[in-house]
Amino acid sequence: MSRINILKKTVFVALAIIAVRLFFIQIVEHDMWVAKANEKHTILETISPKRGEIYMMDGNEPVAVVLNQTVYSVVIDPAVTSKEDIKKALETHAKKYITANLDEVYNIEGLRYYIVAKNVPYTNAVAIAEEGISSVWLKEGNARVYPEGEMASGMLGFVNADGLGQYGTEGSLNKILTGKEGTLKTIADVNKVALSIGSDNIKIPAEDGKNIVLSVDRNLEKGIEERAINAINNTAADHAAVLVMDPNTGVVLAMANLPNYDPANYGHVKDASAYINQVTEVPYEPASICKSFTYSAAINEGKMNGATTYFNRHFEVVDDWKIWNAETRSSLYGEISMMDALYWSLNTGSIHALKLLGDNPDEINQKGREKLYDYYHNKFRLGRATGIELIEAEGYIEDPNEGWGRNSTYANMTFGQNLGITMIQTATAFSAVINGGYWRTPSIVKGTLEKNGEIKPLENRETVEEQILSSETSSIMRDLLINNRSWKVRNGTDRPGYSIGGKTGTAQVIVNGSYDNEMNNLIGSYMGFIGTAGEMPSYVVMIKMWGEGQAIGSGDAMDLFDSLSRYIIDYYKIKPKA
Repeated sequence: MSRINILKKTVFVALAIIAVRLFFIQIVEHDMWVAKANEKHTILETISPKRGEIYMMDGNEPVAVVLNQTVYSVVIDPAVTSKEDIKKALETHAKKYITANLDEVYNIEGLRYYIVAKNVPYTNAVAIAEEGISSVWLKEGNARVYPEGEMASGMLGFVNADGLGQYGTEGSLNKILTGKEGTLKTIADVNKVALSIGSDNIKIPAEDGKNIVLSVDRNLEKGIEERAINAINNTAADHAAVLVMDPNTGVVLAMANLPNYDPANYGHVKDASAYINQVTEVPYEPASICKSFTYSAAINEGKMNGATTYFNRHFEVVDDWKIWNAETRSSLYGEISMMDALYWSLNTGSIHALKLLGDNPDEINQKGREKLYDYYHNKFRLGRATGIELIEAEGYIEDPNEGWGRNSTYANMTFGQNLGITMIQTATAFSAVINGGYWRTPSIVKGTLEKNGEIKPLENRETVEEQILSSETSSIMRDLLINNRSWKVRNGTDRPGYSIGGKTGTAQVIVNGSYDNEMNNLIGSYMGFIGTAGEMPSYVVMIKMWGEGQAIGSGDAMDLFDSLSRYIIDYYKIKPKA
């Protein structure tokens, strides 16, 4: 065979192979190769949703207290972007927003896309763009703005650099506020830089977060905080927490944690404890405030009333432990009414109520412990999450039968020690004591603000409304608590025509595993209600004041309540009984 023929056959075979391969590429494997080509020239990019804003109430109108501001992320292609040029531009125009170590970024082999600065304001971003550095582009995003400054920061929380809500409302409702990310498919150049963006390219659009409306009254919150700060400045306390709620609905109207911090600069705090919401996240011992719960249980069980008497000798011996009253004046020694015991906040009075719950006026027994546990834990729901829309701790109520020294433990529980409950639990239980006997799930969220201006309640939220005390018990307790402030009426602190009642609480603090008997560490609390005389109370106010190494008494908290009660009466224009 001649060389020409061999060459012809070789060429023919080669052409046949090429033809077959082209057939497979163009016909059989067409879709696969199109996909590979598209993969080379398109990018999938996450579309960030707009975070929902947060509102408080100003009268009947919602007003924004947390807003969004357009900011930018600076993105570079390390394979193309000049390291020295971008470093100089960032140092000049966005130094405080740099999020990357450029030396480390440029040492990553094959890296073509990297975010080197975040939350850059518009003017700063424009200045970087005007530098004209190759393969630098700006990605639009949102940052949080808090127009009210530090106000209500402990209740609102903040958003961190990664866009995640932390603490307060921002943290507890992060999922609702965040929305859902979308996906963008677009043509890109060889550097993976988007060339065209249009609605046709969007595969999954982002769903913006919902705007949340809180039930908190913005003006009331501001007034409460101003007066609480003044109280801190004029006492040994360096912290205070205040809760105002409607006892007939469970709706929260103010929630203050002081001192505040700046949520826009949340890193400028001494430690993370500044972020904690004292009202919902910190169980503590509210002390004699709990006497109102012990009394309510004994009255509701038909074991006593305000006129019931017992012999007060200033102390009780339980489990070989002598429990003293704080008030031991001689005029109180002997037979005394339960009403007077509550007025003088005698521990022996609440211990006697526990004895009566066990049907034995001479000693504490299992029946009494179990009955008190049933009221504290099951009916008043102390030591249990309330269901409010914020992050909350559960706390604890000691078991009535398991453990050493149950009688002494429960004796102390009658006046609010040897347990751990939060302010929101305490105020919700106290509301049931004075509102006719109804325990209602507390709430701080009115709903989501829709585009048409409608406030839509949150979906699938479980709430409880249960009558745990009789209306007669509640009426008796209101009278007893009003009687506690009778001297306030006599000295002119409480205005005539109003029902103002309450209970003090001064708690010892556990230091190094045991109570500080030197009384160098005390927490002062006050729980009270306000309303028109002869009518159901309109507002419940709980106050907690403390300072590290400071003996803060309930008198400090009561003085702040006095100030707040007058302010609330004037602010809401509560009418006195004619």
